Amino acid sequence: MFYTSSQTREFSNHRFAFLLLEQAGHVLTITLNRPEKKNAMHTPLMNELAFALAYARDQADIWVVVLAAKGDIFCAGADLKAFAGEQSATVSTLPEPAEPVRLGDAFAGLHKPCIAQVHAPVYAGGFLLIGGCTHVVAAENATFSLPEVKRGLFPFQVMASLLPLMPARTVLDLCIRARTLSAAEARQTGLVSLVVEADRLDEAVSQLRDEILQMSPTAIRMGLKAYQAMQSLSTGAQHAYLHGMLQKVLQTEDAKEGIAAFTEKRKPVWTGE
Repeated sequence: MFYTSSQTREFSNHRFAFLLLEQAGHVLTITLNRPEKKNAMHTPLMNELAFALAYARDQADIWVVVLAAKGDIFCAGADLKAFAGEQSATVSTLPEPAEPVRLGDAFAGLHKPCIAQVHAPVYAGGFLLIGGCTHVVAAENATFSLPEVKRGLFPFQVMASLLPLMPARTVLDLCIRARTLSAAEARQTGLVSLVVEADRLDEAVSQLRDEILQMSPTAIRMGLKAYQAMQSLSTGAQHAYLHGMLQKVLQTEDAKEGIAAFTEKRKPVWTGE
């Protein structure tokens, strides 16, 4: 855990230099806001993103996260100049994380639906962002590429994020040949959930967001937690664990409400408890 619940309680007291944040109802929208650097990720941006995700994790009234970006590139991956020592003049006021941020783990610990709203190209480490989301809605003009091998590097962490989403040979081919996928091709591989015309992107994300909000946030949260836990369990241990999770979810207020609403033939009113 990079940030604790006690730290995220001070969320509103901090200034974010590289993210725009907006909470409306049960939705937190996180927008990458480093367009002059093509939203390339350096340590301050990654810390801010991990802190925002930890806040969303800890807030019971946040049921869905939307991840968007400003500028003509959704994310260019790692900021190689920053990692080579170039300093940013803009600073945020966030506390230091308990350990260096690993974005794959930050997304995995969210346990809430996260929709990537991809309007433009995604490169390299930007795949960690979309790979960590439960849904990726892309404009038809968006493209996706892992060019690391052209620079003598390899997308190690991206590979780990992609392997649960698509066949191993597809992942290895993307890493080895560094070819660029169109949005339609990315949809075929399983990297993208939905492709829409660019002028319908906002509408499509809103529709998906609203559909998810009709479902039990408690059931979804516990289901996503179980999904992450299963990655480290043997096949024999998975069923016992999932049976235990079912017993837990049956005791929640949302489960009781959902069953009552079904019996009474009415729409459920979720509390997230």
